[in-house]
Amino acid sequence: MTLSTKAIVIMGISGCGKSTLGNALAEVTGYRFIEGDDLHAPENIAKMSAGIALTDDDRWPWLERVADVLGSANEKCGVIVSCSALKYAYRDFLRFRSQQPILFVFPNLPVEVVRARLRHRPDHYMPPSLVDSQLAILEPPRPDERVLILNGSPTTAQSVNLVLGYLSALTELPT
Repeated sequence: MTLSTKAIVIMGISGCGKSTLGNALAEVTGYRFIEGDDLHAPENIAKMSAGIALTDDDRWPWLERVADVLGSANEKCGVIVSCSALKYAYRDFLRFRSQQPILFVFPNLPVEVVRARLRHRPDHYMPPSLVDSQLAILEPPRPDERVLILNGSPTTAQSVNLVLGYLSALTELPT
């Protein structure tokens, strides 16, 4: 599959399906999938595991690592990264630092669905108690951003098809 966009960020709060969608999309596109949680410093993971919300100071070094991964995308191999990218400034930084045209995909689910998912995910360090802190800083995408918002709770396959349709439409636009 040939797509013009080589860098994709699946964004949103913990439990919205970033990793599931990212893995499924990578299977179909042949892009590398990078779990953004794996790019956190051990100190960040320890804080979140203890139920302590990250600060901007905690997040910036992580965002630098995410941007570096996005910057590695090229014609031979695209990359998909799961990254909360909760604030406009974070998304803007990723666009600038990576030097890539990035498509952000935002699975926007009802908070009740997210909380239920997190309760059934005991092997992850992110406790459900931190959802409120993420919601508090979440800045919904602006109309001028390149963000595909997936509303509701479609299946993973439906979400992949929506993303592929959007990417195909981008590829067909004149440059």
